[in-house]
Amino acid sequence: MRAVRYDAFRQQPRIEQLPDPACPPRGAVVDVHATGVCRSDWHAWQGHDDSVVLPHVPGHEFAGVVRSVGPEVTRFTPGDRVTAPFILSCGRCEQCLAGNGQVCPDQQQPGFDLPGSYAEQVVVIEADHNLVALPAEIDMVAAAGLGCRFGTAFHAVRSQARLQEGECLVVLGCGGVGLSVIQIARAIGARVLAVDVSPGALEAARRLGAEPVPTTPDESADVLVGRLLEASGGGADVTIDALGSARTARIGLRSLRPRGRHVQVGLLLGEDADPALPMGLVIGLELQVLGSHGLAVGEYRELLEEIASGHLDPGATVGTVIGLEDLPDALVGLGGVPASAGMTVARIG
Repeated sequence: MRAVRYDAFRQQPRIEQLPDPACPPRGAVVDVHATGVCRSDWHAWQGHDDSVVLPHVPGHEFAGVVRSVGPEVTRFTPGDRVTAPFILSCGRCEQCLAGNGQVCPDQQQPGFDLPGSYAEQVVVIEADHNLVALPAEIDMVAAAGLGCRFGTAFHAVRSQARLQEGECLVVLGCGGVGLSVIQIARAIGARVLAVDVSPGALEAARRLGAEPVPTTPDESADVLVGRLLEASGGGADVTIDALGSARTARIGLRSLRPRGRHVQVGLLLGEDADPALPMGLVIGLELQVLGSHGLAVGEYRELLEEIASGHLDPGATVGTVIGLEDLPDALVGLGGVPASAGMTVARIG
């Protein structure tokens, strides 16, 4: 099979011919039809994730068709259209049995500690537990984001933030996750203020129903927080950091009204891994600080039903569709300001 691989961190990735993967007894091999290009893949390529072992095939959000299954798999057969959460859980531990596979202590992740989906084939472990059947009406390109971007946003807004109709939400960062958050929040009936440095990203946010709040990298946090407090009428009910930096995390907390909820979705890695946060404000205003990590397998039913009904449209958050041959440069390019708004998806199969 063809796959994108790099042998050293920060080295230019390249397309190589690799052996087809073996199918585990309880696993499946999936022919990848589409894979998302996520900033988490860039962090792995930068060396920010110590679970990555070189040489490495990146990529963790995908949709495709089952090629083969192991002898112990009973729920899926070759030819099934599928996706999977990027957190492949064990299915047997206390957290998995409680429906919280996204925090499974024995989890594995394609594109991090497993070979990823920037390839013609990818392995899904514990297939009966982790594979999710895709309805025929959901396009593969749109479905590629369900394992991370759109699914992560769904879990963050619905399960963690518990956002309600009429509440005010501030989204920091309008990439693939941020735009997905906006769409899901607007479908609930929330007011959304969208913050980004990219005019293209803000225009995409506006089209999804958000109120754009432009900023620049050199605008002081005090000034931006003041503008957000004024625009939200004294503070947001919920803030979501969809970018992931010490600066955006602090701005999110400082932009809340008393008893507001901040949800941290964007990864805090590298020099931002251990940020100083305004805990005095958290105590004094009784703020809630919530983490959000992927999507549990059990949440897919509701998500897919809302997509199938037209209530949600993950395809609306796709900005650019590329081919496998474009993936190496697309991965490297994630370190800068995006040239286009929305999620980048590579069509492979």
